[in-house]
Amino acid sequence: MARFGNQLLALARTVREDIDVVCAKDPAVNTAWEVLFYPHLHALWLHRLAHFLYLRNRRVPARMIALLGRLVSGGIDIHPGARIGRRFFVDHGTGVVIGETTEIGDDVMLYHLVTLGSAGWWTDAARGQGAQRHPSLSDGVIVGTGASILGPVTVGAGSRIGAHAVVLCSLPADSRVPAGRIAKASAERKTADDTTFPHHVRSAQSQR
Repeated sequence: MARFGNQLLALARTVREDIDVVCAKDPAVNTAWEVLFYPHLHALWLHRLAHFLYLRNRRVPARMIALLGRLVSGGIDIHPGARIGRRFFVDHGTGVVIGETTEIGDDVMLYHLVTLGSAGWWTDAARGQGAQRHPSLSDGVIVGTGASILGPVTVGAGSRIGAHAVVLCSLPADSRVPAGRIAKASAERKTADDTTFPHHVRSAQSQR
């Protein structure tokens, strides 16, 4: 009984934290009660349940709950396998897609129409079963409206991806990808561990 009570208390704290994040990051919020009607929260809470079932190999019920989350949130499509950290926030949310092997750290924020997807089934087929196919977003990353981050790339902590940008390579911490630009590895140095960034992708670290 004590264990059950502790679990309920932990759940209540998590829900409170989720609500506080929306209140802190959306200036349109007037009261905490208003936040309960934000589609982001419905999608996030249903995803946690779907992910719980996914980890226990209950894939069909997990998919059903994920579909429900998509319907009630107006189009936030989160695969049950995606791992999402604390204080995650999707502003507006319509058209957001988060793939199965996506990993999202703490304090990450996405705007509407963001895609965290794979680089294509023809590429994924060559990776083998169980391989990472989707992006990993480190703590504090912000991704602007309509941006796409594709493939098993890592976006370093504190990075900012501009609206409608496309990221096809890993980025170091505190990177900036301007709106509408494409960040991809240089053809001359395209290796698993060494990525060259084009001139329009800059790291704030290099300016310190």
